Amino acid sequence: MASFFLFLALISFPFCSPLQPELQSFVPTSLSLPQIHSGSPLESETQFEFESESDSDSPALSLGLFHAEAFSSPVDTPESLFHTRLRRDEFRVNALLTAANASRIGAGFTSSITSGLAHGSGEYFTRIGIGTPPRYVYMVVDTGSDVVWVQCSPCRKCYSQADPVFDPKSSSSFLGISCASPLCRRLDSPGCNSRRTCMYQVSYGDGSFTVGEFSTETLTFRKTKVDNVALGCGHDNEGLFIGAAGLLGLGRGKLSFPTQAGPRFGNKFSYCLVDRSATAKPSYMVFGQSAVSRTAVFTPLLTNPKLETFYYIGLTGISVGGSRLSAVTPSLFKIDAAGNGGVILDSGTSVTRLTRPAYLALRDAFRAGASHLPRAPNFSLFDTCFDLSGKKEVKVPTVVLHFTGADVSLPASNYMIPVDTSGRFCFAFAPTMSGLSIIGNIQQQGFRVVFDLASNRVGFAPRGCVSQ
Repeated sequence: MASFFLFLALISFPFCSPLQPELQSFVPTSLSLPQIHSGSPLESETQFEFESESDSDSPALSLGLFHAEAFSSPVDTPESLFHTRLRRDEFRVNALLTAANASRIGAGFTSSITSGLAHGSGEYFTRIGIGTPPRYVYMVVDTGSDVVWVQCSPCRKCYSQADPVFDPKSSSSFLGISCASPLCRRLDSPGCNSRRTCMYQVSYGDGSFTVGEFSTETLTFRKTKVDNVALGCGHDNEGLFIGAAGLLGLGRGKLSFPTQAGPRFGNKFSYCLVDRSATAKPSYMVFGQSAVSRTAVFTPLLTNPKLETFYYIGLTGISVGGSRLSAVTPSLFKIDAAGNGGVILDSGTSVTRLTRPAYLALRDAFRAGASHLPRAPNFSLFDTCFDLSGKKEVKVPTVVLHFTGADVSLPASNYMIPVDTSGRFCFAFAPTMSGLSIIGNIQQQGFRVVFDLASNRVGFAPRGCVSQ
């Protein structure tokens, strides 16, 4: 009789085997050389087409973005460019951690502002006009920095840049700021020279820096002029910024470009970062109401009272293969009373870094779900790699990042990345021993990332990078 009931149980519940992980298709494409960008005197007139939350005619501006690899040398190989990118990434992460630590220590003018940008770590550039008439130069765009600055003549010490160094005497709109100006007092630790002109300094995690006069100037984005932007005119600049003339700070601080120009553009901007190998599609940035996508899912911006520059968001969990990871809890990403921890969204970091317990849980779950794929040796900071040589398509476990109020499902190409030209692909996450986790630009590729500062939220619009 017992055997009869066992037989009935087996035929009544034929699907009691463990659930299969949720998979998605991935088409492996090995490393390739990027399209080399050749600069023109004026910013490209490429127009961008995108849906937005509003059809209003409110002021807006758009600008093209170029990845650092678009400025590579003809002798570079795909492998050498990737190694360089990973080195920049290491510098970048170290600089972010240094910035987070410095914010809790405090400093004088000689190291007054610590930026998230590290020596040579610029990932994305744009071309804008400085002054009147505008002189067009390449600028690093960086969500981990606040102060806008440009190299200026006369140079006591300047690094090499692609364009002539900006001469403030040639601009009718350049205006120095007095030490008594409220703008000068917005600097964390302003300086003052013998002429009572406000002085600024931005210091970086590796010891490089820019020092000079703090001023106001007109910036031109294609055909849109933005007047009276506070910017540093750097006469002593030590570091390597891959040909850029300076930096457009996009952080949350008092002196960043979004904060300064916010009222004109509704305190909203967004960017689309396309896969560096997808050369037919440009990356771009938009300021204004049209920056907000109808299809975006939003998560609230969080505040770290110890560090105002970075964009903190709440990561509450991660799913792999359709199953939520029980070991990845919100407590792993909390900002404590001292300002430690948290999760920031960053344009200049390539590979997402997670606190070690979260990373290990994510990695182990992905390995288990991808056990059908042939493994390959580890590569650089990546400890989970696969040999996909000769394969036209494979199935990989899905990965979903759960933010407060927003679930972001990643395309497979945002976490399976090529590391050589031989078919080796690695899982594009890495651990950090620090409490600070960083959502990098590889995971942001293909999303329109919306910074709606008016509503204190960040949005992610999947497949949001459409251009013509």
